[in-house]
Amino acid sequence: YKAWEGRWELIEGSAYAMSPAPSITHQSVSNKIARVLDMALDNCQKCQALLPVDWRIDEDTVVQPDNLVVCHPVSGAYLTRAPALVFEVLSKSTALKDQNLKFSLYEREGVKYYVMVNAEDRVAKIYQIHDGRYIKLCDVADESVDFDLGECSIHFDFSLIWPHEG
Repeated sequence: YKAWEGRWELIEGSAYAMSPAPSITHQSVSNKIARVLDMALDNCQKCQALLPVDWRIDEDTVVQPDNLVVCHPVSGAYLTRAPALVFEVLSKSTALKDQNLKFSLYEREGVKYYVMVNAEDRVAKIYQIHDGRYIKLCDVADESVDFDLGECSIHFDFSLIWPHEG
């Protein structure tokens, strides 16, 4: 998949083109998520916020979450262990994959928190792993949520990520 032109994800052997390119709204929201995560982790040396990087789960599965937080040592060009927190910003072309395939994949791999962000509706659905299964914590719009990552805690104000109205 690395030699393929463009951006791709590989999920259980099936290739998914990461095209068309993300919308301006998608990129704006993702950029704001990155900024909030980065500021929240200023005082935490154990965790880091990342933008899309390859997470190689196995030979047949390589994904690139929109925004993620890792709390383990990282070496090399890609991740081999599950992030602690993943944000996926939904778009028309990826929503079904994010809500189904990636939901199951992240659950199976033990991602502690999975946040699906719908920029159009200005709502985020937050799931937390519990006994190997995701339970829905809440839907949020402009509220703040605390993510306990063990080594660090993130106080995340969702009102800061939405596109400006008007």
